[in-house]
Amino acid sequence: MRLVARLRDDVAAVRRGDPAARGSFEIVLLYSGLHAIWAYRVTSRLWRVRPFVGARFVARLLSQLTRSLTGIEIHPGARIGDRLFIDHGMGVVIGETAVVGHDVLLYHGVTLGGRGTGTASRRHPTLGDRVIVGAGAAVLGAISVGADARVGAGAVVTHDVAAGTTVVGVPARPL
Repeated sequence: MRLVARLRDDVAAVRRGDPAARGSFEIVLLYSGLHAIWAYRVTSRLWRVRPFVGARFVARLLSQLTRSLTGIEIHPGARIGDRLFIDHGMGVVIGETAVVGHDVLLYHGVTLGGRGTGTASRRHPTLGDRVIVGAGAAVLGAISVGADARVGAGAVVTHDVAAGTTVVGVPARPL
């Protein structure tokens, strides 16, 4: 997908996901989740393509600057699909080897993180398409959350979640 089309899709995802959004102009100016996603789109390209020596350093530097400005940390090595919506995004963390599908919704305080300091090639979770992760939830380790699954607010998920399943609690269990 071309960059401009992807950026438009990101704005449209906010419009669909937030009934309080009054229009594209407001979204572009005021939505920190959108700003973090757009910065990720740039830093991710630098991370993968490496168009110059030091590109990965620049990508990390820009991602940390974005974290300082938005309160949202998305590692440029993560893989994020189209139309991610981060609602009230303060405190969201998406780790380096995380994979996020299309049309995913993350609320504030969500962590897609690792479970240790190992050097395995995959340390972070994979979220399928149309997954919703509630406020303050932690999805940890090299696990998979299937398409259309829901993770309740404050849940701690350390095992795979089947597609279409809702999990809640600490540790997270199916409803």
